[in-house]
Amino acid sequence: MNIQSGTATMTLAPTNPWALVPALGNLDAYISAVNRLPLLTHDEEQTYARQLRDHNDVDAAGRLVMSHLRLVVSIARQYLGYGLPHGDLIQEGNVGLMKAVKRFDPDQGVRLVSYAMHWIKAEIHEYILKNWRMVKVATTKAQRKLFFNLRSMKQGFKADAAAADAATHRDTLSDHEIDSVAAQLNVKREEVIEMETR
Repeated sequence: MNIQSGTATMTLAPTNPWALVPALGNLDAYISAVNRLPLLTHDEEQTYARQLRDHNDVDAAGRLVMSHLRLVVSIARQYLGYGLPHGDLIQEGNVGLMKAVKRFDPDQGVRLVSYAMHWIKAEIHEYILKNWRMVKVATTKAQRKLFFNLRSMKQGFKADAAAADAATHRDTLSDHEIDSVAAQLNVKREEVIEMETR
């Protein structure tokens, strides 16, 4: 891999299959490369996590991160409906993965994949909230819950309406649906209306 800084070029020769995925020029190539990276066995994961924890082994951290990049890609794909670039979502998810690897305790009896999901989603959520429409979207816990659940709840209402009456097609929630969302998510009716219009 070549890294350019100013006029100097430095070549890093990969010493193992865990070497960083090269900058391949497009997102599809990156995703393809990530999907070819080997997964770790439970024992390998435990060994590397202990090496990182006990000896600050950077290579062990790299192996843990690299083996879970496909998880980030998978989770980031779930958030494409917010209109933000897939690559940016993946990048933020990677930050969450690195935080998870740093904080992971192999002696807690849980796999890194389970532990990392929370951190990956949290970073992606923060990114979406900061960048979606550049408007203050959700500041309280209840508003964030509303923001991330309203879309799927609307889809559920649309599916129910389509099953009941194929001719029914609405883009907005009915008064009954607004009340239902507000009750289920424990937010004010006005907050549902405001969030829906964004």
